[in-house]
Amino acid sequence: MGEKNDVVLRTFRALVEGADRKFARVRDVPAYGHVTSQQYFHKVFKAYTKLWRYQQEHRSKLVDSGLHRWEIGEIASRIGQLYFGQYMRTSEARFLVEAYVFYEAILNRRYFEGSKGFGKDLGVRFKELRFYARFLLVSLILNRTEMVKGLTDLFKALVDESKACFRETNFKEWRQVVQEIVRFMKVDTAFMNVRPLRYCAMFDSHQASLPYVARFHAKKVLKFRDALLTSYHRNEVKFAELTLDTFRMLQCLEWEPSGSFYQKQLVESNGNCVSTDHSGASGLIDINLAADMTDPTLPPNPRKAILYRPSVTHLIAVMATICEELPPDSVMLVYLSASGNAGYSNVNQMEGFQKSSKYKVSSQFSQEQSSSMSESSSNDRGESTGYYDSYLWFGSRGNSVSNNLYPGDIIPFTRRPLFLIIDSDNSHAFKAGFTWCREGRGSCSTPFTYEASIQEFI
Repeated sequence: MGEKNDVVLRTFRALVEGADRKFARVRDVPAYGHVTSQQYFHKVFKAYTKLWRYQQEHRSKLVDSGLHRWEIGEIASRIGQLYFGQYMRTSEARFLVEAYVFYEAILNRRYFEGSKGFGKDLGVRFKELRFYARFLLVSLILNRTEMVKGLTDLFKALVDESKACFRETNFKEWRQVVQEIVRFMKVDTAFMNVRPLRYCAMFDSHQASLPYVARFHAKKVLKFRDALLTSYHRNEVKFAELTLDTFRMLQCLEWEPSGSFYQKQLVESNGNCVSTDHSGASGLIDINLAADMTDPTLPPNPRKAILYRPSVTHLIAVMATICEELPPDSVMLVYLSASGNAGYSNVNQMEGFQKSSKYKVSSQFSQEQSSSMSESSSNDRGESTGYYDSYLWFGSRGNSVSNNLYPGDIIPFTRRPLFLIIDSDNSHAFKAGFTWCREGRGSCSTPFTYEASIQEFI
């Protein structure tokens, strides 16, 4: 009997090692651009499917051989991480929800519960802390406010306990993570009791019910396929690598799935994370929702590349990658939130949320606005000098020119359909820059621009 258990345990360990090797290959793959190794993602899911089912079928033998519950939790956490990574690459809501289901199962079944107490493995404690941080991020994006509050309390208590249990280890970074989520939730409180930022059938008209839109674009209808979202401010509100600005834009560019999106029912089966598939989700790990997650009549969410505090060169490189792969009938949205000078601190994220929005939507087709933008780009030293003195600042310190994003840096990408949103105190510089282009100083098509000053932004 003991020999059979040893064989089962060795097989399990081999499956874990194989799945972890495949996971390492896809973990750091960028979330933008077409992944050449897309089929490899399927291999990773397949490897974890095999591993998960094996531990289900041989759970009792594995436990008798010394398998710890936290090891099962670590496998489920990896699977949740894979699902979340797929959501970030595809923007498909079903992947985000399945990540949530896995993390919720880990929490409810207390897989990491045995890691608590003095004298326990520090490595296991770090795995548990990472689990809470990832679950918080998924819950935040799904607007599960009550879950975020509960997880924040548990996470803070775990960090405090870790400091007491492992006195020789510095948990300063984890304390900072706790401070980030507390600050994020405090700032976002003003939006907790209002309608969702995502397009919702209860509040918004479906695109098929707006025939006048089709008539307006009768000659050429562009499809919204890709978006690039980034922000760079000093002391900006963020959690992990998701800033408050990109968090809200991310949701504004998605459809709220119909059906019982937040009503989930997990069917317990011998302590395993198993439920019945009624959703049409992937079903790779046998955990799915009990209700429909998505409405097939809704258009797909656009893919979103979210960059956290990028350098100017990295930002331009990502824009070039997305633009190069953009289908001919598609439009790319670029959202840039940054200051117009090196010394600006994004204080209004903390102070300005109670103000009413005063957005200005500007069309570059208006002669009146074109005239005013031309005037704003000129000064006593000449028009071109004023143009090159205007920029967005992407840098941590100093005033290096390499940290400046000029309007001219974006002009090459206007050869493709582009919807540009500049959320800055210096957004007028880009209005002037594209006027400079249209007046014959460059050759580019005319983008639609949306201007919102940081001082007016909610």
